[in-house]
Amino acid sequence: MRVKNSIRNISAGIGSQFIITLLSFVSRTVFIGALGIEYLGINGLFSNILGMLALAEAGIGSSIIYSLYKPVAENNEEKIIVLMNLYKKCFRIIAIVVFLLGISLMPFLNFFMNDTNIQHVNIIFFIFLLNTVSTYLFSHKISLLNVSQKGYIVTGVYSISSIISTCIKIGILYFLHDYLLYIIVDILITITTSVILSLIVDKMYPYIKNKVSSQLDPETKSSIIRNVKALVLHNIGGYCVFGTDNIIISSFVSVAAVGLYSNYYMFINICRTFINQIFDNINHSLGNLVAQESDDKIYKIFRVTMFFNFWIYSFFTIFLFIMLDPIITLWLGHDFQMSKSAVIFIMLNFFISGMRKSIVLVKTTSGIFHQDRYAPFFEAGVNLVLSIILVQYFGMTGVFIGTLISTIVVPFWTAPYFVYKEVFRKPVLEYFKIYLGYVVIGVGIWIVTNVLCSYVPVNNFVMLVVRSIICFIVPNICYVLIFRKTDECKYIFTIMHKLILGIRVKFNLDNKSAIKENI
Repeated sequence: MRVKNSIRNISAGIGSQFIITLLSFVSRTVFIGALGIEYLGINGLFSNILGMLALAEAGIGSSIIYSLYKPVAENNEEKIIVLMNLYKKCFRIIAIVVFLLGISLMPFLNFFMNDTNIQHVNIIFFIFLLNTVSTYLFSHKISLLNVSQKGYIVTGVYSISSIISTCIKIGILYFLHDYLLYIIVDILITITTSVILSLIVDKMYPYIKNKVSSQLDPETKSSIIRNVKALVLHNIGGYCVFGTDNIIISSFVSVAAVGLYSNYYMFINICRTFINQIFDNINHSLGNLVAQESDDKIYKIFRVTMFFNFWIYSFFTIFLFIMLDPIITLWLGHDFQMSKSAVIFIMLNFFISGMRKSIVLVKTTSGIFHQDRYAPFFEAGVNLVLSIILVQYFGMTGVFIGTLISTIVVPFWTAPYFVYKEVFRKPVLEYFKIYLGYVVIGVGIWIVTNVLCSYVPVNNFVMLVVRSIICFIVPNICYVLIFRKTDECKYIFTIMHKLILGIRVKFNLDNKSAIKENI
């Protein structure tokens, strides 16, 4: 059932992501033509600033979600209600705190912006703030769907709303060139989507409206408090590493430079979102697994997810590294290109942070928050100091170098150490041996793919397609040939075979039903 739910959720996510990606590309093209690169920079900058305010969430959501896995797996309705009520109360308080912090920050926004002439900055930020705050009011119900492995419902509703929203915003940009109306549409769609999901949850789980007299048991309460304290440090550290790039670039380079980076980041984020559709759903299935199964079974599934983690992230890293510059050049022109050194470090960060997915999945679903609570602070300190120093010598590239060094210095080894010690009870050296083997193979495949693509100069759309086909086929064929006999690869192929078989059976049944109706 876990595999079935994961496949259903992943399929829904991938299908919707394809449509949203096409619309996002059209939307970005119209956006640049209608408003220019600086407004893209404002989008990225304010998203980073609001990410800083979201630290007020303090890991409460993650901790309560972790506490929900077991009662959901055991169908313990009373405990689910108690946790959901706690979740709702906490997030209402957080919404108020974030709103007040945002209002208090508005007089100082100009300190984060270098070399820009954008008007109505405070109004724009206020709309961004309202959009962020509104999401907290419904988070508890949406989380219940995800923990219950019904993420495909969330994905479906969000996909429809994203398609509608993007189409409306494209029209606003093309005909009106009105940025304020453009972002107002976002908040209206966000609230509407959240309300619809809330009503769906009420219908699917009517018992959550019931009143219960029981209180949260001391053990769960203690666990939540302990995890929240640790997650506060994790969230602050994580934000300082991954959420400050645009702020540093905007402050030390320019807002336009943030816009330049945002074009590359859009394609990277499309790939990351696609991957997250898979891993976010695996996450909730793994949470259910951790709540019910043995350490050996968890380790076996982890090896599969780590293998898949490597395959998908190395493929996208190779693809993006080779294709990003040609795509940007054909789409917007040479003036919108970033330096090759910046792209190299962006892609290294993408791969190394991405390769942590599988180990972090186990870490999070096993509730390992407290043990490495101070590591993010050290990582954040290294990142901020190095990024601020290096940006003054190497520009944007320096910011990405700082992020890479801080990632390698701390979480690269701390997360595996605690997972192998606390969950698998195996020497962590096993993890690094596997990791090193994957990296060597990935680098080899990248060299082969890059050499082949160098014979295909990209000066028109047809040649771009040819090069992208090479980037798609070569790595995947190589991985199949290299890994086809491993247990991890066989496991994934078995799941894919079941999925294809299930689709064929359903298709045949639907056809037979249609024939009978016609007769």
